[in-house]
Amino acid sequence: MDHRKMTEGQRAYEAKRAKKAGMSLERWLDQKAKESAAERAAAEKTQRSEPAAEKKKPGLLARLLEKAQKPL
Repeated sequence: MDHRKMTEGQRAYEAKRAKKAGMSLERWLDQKAKESAAERAAAEKTQRSEPAAEKKKPGLLARLLEKAQKPL
C-alpha cells in the first residue's frame, strides 16, 4: 500500500512489522512494494499462459447440458 494513503493505524502496524524485521519503515514499505509488483508480474504471466488450457474438451456436466439443449 502506498505510504501516503495509509491511515495512522496502518502506519503504526507497518512500523511494528518493520521494527520486528530490523528495518526502517521506509525500507520496509519499499521492499513490500517490490514484492507485490513481482507477484503481480507473476500473476500476469500465468494469465497469459492460461488460454492454451481453454482448448481442452468440456467436462461431463458441460457435455450433458449441451446435449439437453439440442432439440430432439
